[in-house]
Parts: sequence; structure tokens; C-alpha cells
Amino acid sequence: MPTARGKAVIPLLAAALTAGIALSATMGFLHIPITDVVAIILASLTPKPLPEGIDPIAVTVVTDVRMPRILAAALVGGMLGVSGAVFQAILLNPLADSYTLGISTGAAFGASLVIVLQIFGLTLPPAVSVPIFAFAGGVGTLAVVLYLAAGDRSLSSTSLILAGVIVAAILSAAIGFLKFLADEQVGIIIFWLMGSLSGSSWQNIFLLTPTALFGILVAFCYARDLNIMATGDRAATTLGVQTVRLRTILLVTCTLMTALAVSVSGIIGFVGLIVPHMLRHLVGPDNRLLVPLSFFTGGLLLLFADTLTRAVLPVEVPIGVLTALLGGPFFCIIFKKRQQHGKSDF
Repeated sequence: MPTARGKAVIPLLAAALTAGIALSATMGFLHIPITDVVAIILASLTPKPLPEGIDPIAVTVVTDVRMPRILAAALVGGMLGVSGAVFQAILLNPLADSYTLGISTGAAFGASLVIVLQIFGLTLPPAVSVPIFAFAGGVGTLAVVLYLAAGDRSLSSTSLILAGVIVAAILSAAIGFLKFLADEQVGIIIFWLMGSLSGSSWQNIFLLTPTALFGILVAFCYARDLNIMATGDRAATTLGVQTVRLRTILLVTCTLMTALAVSVSGIIGFVGLIVPHMLRHLVGPDNRLLVPLSFFTGGLLLLFADTLTRAVLPVEVPIGVLTALLGGPFFCIIFKKRQQHGKSDF
């Protein structure tokens, strides 16, 4: 059973994420008092009218500019955190996440392909075509990675990660070719591939919210089975866990979350690597705790990074650059520890 301390952390992190969303909405070129932000949010969610004296410009800035981006940061960070936790639990490897398995790059290739086709006259609506192509790219990458790793009968995590690195390298070259085809419009693809939430809209939120809820629900429902799988496939099968079916369901679900996150924000690496690994040290390996905690912590991490680049730094830095600067050294530390101790945290 989850520990009492772990259970108590969930509402605390949920409250911290809610407070972070409200606080982030006050920050930017136009400073808006926290009381006004809360009043604007409550007026948007309920029939309650706005109090007198609130600047109409502030209302527009909060509802139409800041809140879609802030909510997108929380949702994308949460989805990447949950995906990372599930990938690590499936592969029993703290180095596994959607970025290291190449799924993020595959989704980025699919979305970049749409952008280039639109430059050449494709008439599909971006709100529909980009997520669909991103999901197709992510699923296609997952299928190729599983095919390449299938030569290893045990389907070890090392084989899967190595296959992911190989496929990601090929797709990166393909993305480079798409950037060449984009010619003068290449800046659109480059900035998007670095990760950015600047173009987030309410349409993106309506797409991300049900996907996040579905993904978290599926991951949480199978959290107990993931705990059993940590004992090994043979023991899990003896206890009634259908390991192949479980892996397939969770891999496809997490690929869906990753692909839609990438279609909104571009490539944001290492969130799914840092968050679950850190939480596993703090609250233990129980996935019934890790899944919800990874969502709230991932949302907080990306919200902090996006607020930093949006409202604190003098120039907006692509958010994927910030997360890579944080995650790259973290990845190296984990890798070195595994070499020294020869064991994982599972």
C-alpha cells in the first residue's frame, strides 16, 4: 500500500500547481495583481460577474494570452512526467523516457512533415492535421523501435533504448531534410523543434485536457500491475498479469500523450526522465503514487521553466533548451551511477 507520507504529498502538489498557475498569470510585461487574476479566473469559470475596477486589458491578457499558455505548460509537463514514469516502469530502467526512446523525435517528424506540406499548399486544418501526423509519427517510431529490439528475445531495456537512439538519429536527419525543403520558412520549424508554448491556444487546451485525463486514468488503473511487473515477467505471469498486453496498452497510451504534447509544444526533452527518477528517490517505487505525483511535479517543472523564459529572462529562450540544459547533466549523473553500482532504482 502507498505510504501515508506519499498520499499526503499528492494534495500538496496539486495545491502547489494550482497556486503556481495563478501566480504565473500575474507575471509578464503587464503586472496584474493576484487578486485580480483570481477574480478573472473565477468570473470565467462561474456566472459570477467581474468586480468593478478591473482593467479590461488585464482581463484580455489573462484569459486570451496567458492562461492558455500556462495551462498548456502544466498539461504538457504532466503528460510527459506520467509517460516517463510508465516507460521507466515498463522497461525497469531509469534512463527510459519518450525522448530517449525516440518517440518524441518521431512525433516531431510527423508534425514537421505537416508544416512543410502546408508551406507547399496542403489545405488540411493545422489543429487536426498536426496532432494526427504527430501521433502517427510517434506510433510509427515505437513500432520500428520494437521491431529492431525484437532480435533480443528478452526485449531488454538496453536493446529498446539503443534502438530508440538509432531511430531518433535517422529521424533527426529526416527532419533536417524537411528544414532544407522549408527554405525561407525554416525558422518556423526550428523554433518549434526547440520547444515553445508561445503559440498555445484554448483549442490546444481542449485537445490536451481529455488526453491527459485518459492517459492518467489508464496509467493509474494499471499501476498495481506495473508494481508486480517489477518482480520480473515470470513472477508477474504467475500472478495473473498479462505482460505483453499490459506493455502494448501502456506504450500506445503514453505514445498518444507524448505525440499530442509534442504537437502543441515541440520537443521538450528530459521532463519525463528527471521527474519520475527524482520522485522514486523521495516516495519510493510504488507506481500508484508515482503516476499522480509525476503529473503534478511534471506540470510544476514545466510551468516554472516556461514562466522563467516568458516573464523573467530578458529574451524568450525556447523552453526545450532550458529543459535540455537541466536534463542533460542529470542524464549523465544517472548513467554514471548505474555504471558504478550496476543496479537501478527499481
